[in-house]
Amino acid sequence: MLTLIWLAWSPGVRAELVVVVNADNPLSSLSSRQLIDLYMGRYNSYPNGESANTTDLPEKSKEREYFYRMLVGKSAAQINAYWARLLFTGKSEPPLTVRSSADVIALVKDNKNAIAYINEADLVDGLKVVYRFDDSQ
Repeated sequence: MLTLIWLAWSPGVRAELVVVVNADNPLSSLSSRQLIDLYMGRYNSYPNGESANTTDLPEKSKEREYFYRMLVGKSAAQINAYWARLLFTGKSEPPLTVRSSADVIALVKDNKNAIAYINEADLVDGLKVVYRFDDSQ
């Protein structure tokens, strides 16, 4: 219940989160299933076979909490526990955590294979939106 209240109270994050790649990446869009597979470590490449470098914002960021709630219905803490189990078994590596949205943007602009989620208001030249969260999700 608190999560629903938090999501409703966070309009700056809620409707504006998008997933972006480098503008030179040939990918035009991702389905929610493909995005889940990338961010939950099931795959480490895009559908076209090119390597995918997933990135995360800091653990305490509103965007990270919203991203995982919308993507898989889990809190950031639950995602951390999920990755701890996977790391223990050696099955996969979690997304690279960066310090800020500005760092994410710079990383994606400089890396054709990087993928990240940001606030739509932070979009700049050099980035391409490949997924938008629907308000009805």
